[in-house]
Amino acid sequence: MKKIGYVLSGGGARGLAHLGVIKFLEELNIKPYAIAGTSAGAIAGALYASGKKPDEILALFKTTSLFGWNNIAWQKDGFFSMAVLRKLLKDSIAEDIFETLPVKLFVAATDLLEGKSVIFSKGSIIDAVVASASVPVIFEPIKHKGMLLVDGGILNNFPAEQLTDICEAVIGSCVNNIEKGVDNASFFKTKNILDRCFHLAIANTVYSKIKLCDVFIDIPLHGFDMYDVKMADSIFEIGYKTALLHKEALLALNN
Repeated sequence: MKKIGYVLSGGGARGLAHLGVIKFLEELNIKPYAIAGTSAGAIAGALYASGKKPDEILALFKTTSLFGWNNIAWQKDGFFSMAVLRKLLKDSIAEDIFETLPVKLFVAATDLLEGKSVIFSKGSIIDAVVASASVPVIFEPIKHKGMLLVDGGILNNFPAEQLTDICEAVIGSCVNNIEKGVDNASFFKTKNILDRCFHLAIANTVYSKIKLCDVFIDIPLHGFDMYDVKMADSIFEIGYKTALLHKEALLALNN
């Protein structure tokens, strides 16, 4: 079998669609040699690389309401805490060391102090994933080895370049497809505008890397925002069905 890599973009609750994609890949007996992920993609990738199945991970997300506003704690310094995510990872990952994973894992975060993307593939998985998912302004930045880390999606929401030298084929799963020409009053709610601004800002960094993928799965999730965890099952199903559309191309990877 070829060494195949998965790239999983960030996207909050939309990242649950990655789990639907991975479930379909499992049904095709396509297993990853390596995974590279950002934010929600890093969470899904880390849990899967550590041995959790897609349905198990979906259940964890639903049980904790990980991306829901009602499950994050306000801190005295004005940020929300990442304690819920940290506990979920601690309870789910047996050994908190990249080097012990059966699948190679690369996690992207952003160092605010140096203004650069940082890739983690050694040391603490949990520290790296929490940093990668720390959406700026909303969640507290993570201090780590002289760096001040926030969401990897700011500078690298699709770290495909980490896989091109070590994998024979790369599958990209992207949950940041942007709907155009929106004419809906609800669109102008503050939360929706913030969501759209974030995705517009990162769009070029994602789509410029399509050429690095042998199969690029662009999942249409226009009806869901980054915190739509109540729609977890629907988001998962859309990921699965979108991957299904690429069945022939995916099967060809092992030929």
